[in-house]
Amino acid sequence: MNAITSQLGSQLSLVSLNGARRPAPPPLVLVAHGSRDPRALSTVRTLIERVRELRPHLSVHLGHIELNEPLLADTLASLDAEDGADGADGAVLVPLLLSRGYHVKRDIPAAAAAVPGLRARIAAPLGPHPLLVETLYARLVEAGWRTGMSDAARRAGGVVLAAAGSRDPESIIDTRRTAQLLAERLGVPVVPAYASAAAPTVAAAVRALAARGRHRIAVASYFTAPGRFATECAAAAPWIAAAPLGTHAAMARLILHRYDQAVATPEPAPERELASA
Repeated sequence: MNAITSQLGSQLSLVSLNGARRPAPPPLVLVAHGSRDPRALSTVRTLIERVRELRPHLSVHLGHIELNEPLLADTLASLDAEDGADGADGAVLVPLLLSRGYHVKRDIPAAAAAVPGLRARIAAPLGPHPLLVETLYARLVEAGWRTGMSDAARRAGGVVLAAAGSRDPESIIDTRRTAQLLAERLGVPVVPAYASAAAPTVAAAVRALAARGRHRIAVASYFTAPGRFATECAAAAPWIAAAPLGTHAAMARLILHRYDQAVATPEPAPERELASA
């Protein structure tokens, strides 16, 4: 029902009140990190198909920061007037990334700036957001997390939120916020942990929870797709380990939400040149 409603809304949005056809919306470029694990590329492609199903009249493209083709630079270079990339609204780049960090702040803007004449808006990263928490919760339940815990089980329970990690302090803040939201949803402590670049590790977070009397510990996989980091973090789970976020329906809705936010945000006015005295 949600998909049908979204499709009808997408069709109606192309027609104005006087019956004239509106300009096509700016293309959405989903920016994935890239991985040597073939399951990651397969996951991203399936996710894009889910986005297209929800918004059939939206032109959706894929670009990778590294490791997989198409690379973001090639995708941006291939955008043409048919997609509206050089029109009034430009293209919207939606990072398939879960927090602020170097890729969002540096790599993606640099790739967009390197294409002459491209007008691009860069959406916020996917996290933190309640739709991510919805997906994390669903993956935990799929892995064996009980939705109706007794008080005793809740007192013994805990979750490690396993993320990739970053040296950027804002990325750490974003991950901690997601952990807080997930803790509120589950009713048990949730400790963020990292596969690289930040502390604690998943193993250290498990030990910290156990020291607090939490012996029923699950690992929530805060990764968009399967890969080396997700596999290593899951291996450290003393009880259950959830699957990555993947192609859950909430992920496609969140991508479109970030796209819509970027489209609705007014672009900054160009700076006027100072007249010479």
